[in-house]
Amino acid sequence: FSNAVGLFSTADAVTAATPLAAMHQGQMCDASVLDLFLGNVGGSLGETSTLLLLIGFVYLLVRKVVSIRIPGAFLGTVAVLTLLFPLGNDRLLWCAAQLCSGGVMLGALFMATDYVTSPVTKLGQVIFGIGCGVLTVVIRYFGGYNEGVSYAILVMNCCVVLLDRIGRPKKFGTPKKGVAK
Repeated sequence: FSNAVGLFSTADAVTAATPLAAMHQGQMCDASVLDLFLGNVGGSLGETSTLLLLIGFVYLLVRKVVSIRIPGAFLGTVAVLTLLFPLGNDRLLWCAAQLCSGGVMLGALFMATDYVTSPVTKLGQVIFGIGCGVLTVVIRYFGGYNEGVSYAILVMNCCVVLLDRIGRPKKFGTPKKGVAK
């Protein structure tokens, strides 16, 4: 039987380290940023094609299902931190590779914007996105795990009640504290 298997040596699938695993070691991956953007790399289901994730997100934006606050703050924070503290040689290339690899796009565009677990207030949503971005970069840079998006979202989900209290608008017509009627 082993000789018969040797006759058909074409592989249907190949296992290898993901590009993010190489970047976790502080080196750029073999794939180009264009390959990362288009999804011509290995990875978990749903996190490889940044282009398709963006198309799906734009559809949800047009239908007014989600807002840009959480994903904008999340991706903006990841972009700023990876530009300021690159582990690779080229700052812009490192930033683009960090944004297009792993689950950062999937997490920022779809997981963090979940109605049930994300803040309701506008300020709370922005702070939630910034917190997710900071935690993602910290876990990716200093953690033993090369991804960090899912843990960042879970940790920030614990803070949603507090974030909604911070961003709660004042009721219309109520006097300010300390002001006599």
